Amino acid sequence: MTAPARTRSSAELIRAEEPVLAHNYHPLPVVVARAEGVRVEDVEGRRYLDLLAGYSALNFGHRHPALIEAAHRQLDRLTLTSRAFHNDRLAGFAERLAALTGTDMVLPMNTGAEAVESGIKVARKWAYDVKGVPDDRATIVVAADNFHGRTTTIVGFSTDETARRGFGPFAPGFRIVPYNDLAALEEAVDDTTAAVLIEPIQGEAGVIVPDDGYLAGVRELTRRAGCLFMADEIQSGLGRTGRTLAVEHESVVPDVVLLGKALGGGIVPVSAVVGRREVLGVLHPGEHGSTFGGNPLAAAVGTAVVELLETGEFQRRAEELGAVLRDGLAALTGKGVVAFRARGLWAGVDVDPALGTGREVSERLMREGVLVKDTHGSTIRIARR
Repeated sequence: MTAPARTRSSAELIRAEEPVLAHNYHPLPVVVARAEGVRVEDVEGRRYLDLLAGYSALNFGHRHPALIEAAHRQLDRLTLTSRAFHNDRLAGFAERLAALTGTDMVLPMNTGAEAVESGIKVARKWAYDVKGVPDDRATIVVAADNFHGRTTTIVGFSTDETARRGFGPFAPGFRIVPYNDLAALEEAVDDTTAAVLIEPIQGEAGVIVPDDGYLAGVRELTRRAGCLFMADEIQSGLGRTGRTLAVEHESVVPDVVLLGKALGGGIVPVSAVVGRREVLGVLHPGEHGSTFGGNPLAAAVGTAVVELLETGEFQRRAEELGAVLRDGLAALTGKGVVAFRARGLWAGVDVDPALGTGREVSERLMREGVLVKDTHGSTIRIARR
């Protein structure tokens, strides 16, 4: 009788990754094997509180029962057809997601970066077909310190040199202005502008919450200029900030919203571009596509995610517990915390550099059973469910 294979330790598994995995991440030295709710467990059985939530992909926690059940049900029926055919789950998903976000049409994709790339294509097509911008002259205005993904188009308009260096040449057609600066934005917008693409809250930059009135100002400016307001809600959306969408804190309705991460419930990659019919309606068959976009498994899980959000429970929870989080961080200010920014269950915390870099603080918290991740120097991000 063959003996069962020995489970490798965390240290062994980390060493095994080194020669075979490309080094595109620098993970904390913890090897997660199981998870439930807000808790994860490593291969040795040590338990941790997960305060990263999959970079906001786990807005409902790990393995939410309703999402797991929806995935199991669909796995027994149908997983992929491609969009060469219709499937029986896609219409319901699109109808409910459009209703949840107050939009007309849905373009289903897979990853967040794919949603952003799709949004860029839609904005340019709209600029040529509807606005009348001359061919190949459309521009998109973006904000400094943005994070919209890792494709070559997207890193081309990043201001993060680590993301950019060594990956050019980059696509033209983007103008970068300071975030939270309406005057600079107005100066950059002209007759060639297809869209203003911004994050309502900048996540990778350290959860940067703009001044009150900024988002409403962007909406008004783009309306007057006759260009689109495209909001990247991939990290900030779907209940993370205490609203379904972060733009709702200012009662703003963009022309296009980009969704991802939590839309897949931590089970499968699901993203979407949602927006007005006059905008998404510029696409015609053959002009854009995705083999897995809108697949039955993704649609089933995405529908279950929308059903959870339709109750309003998770938005209320994020708002109520967000107040507790802010109070706790306020109590730590001056005691190791220099400053923090928070909206709902999402926070960027600037740690006193005397205590160490963000990486060092994250490793110390890991040893205490709390998982967070650093971003930029001594800043760490917190995202709870």
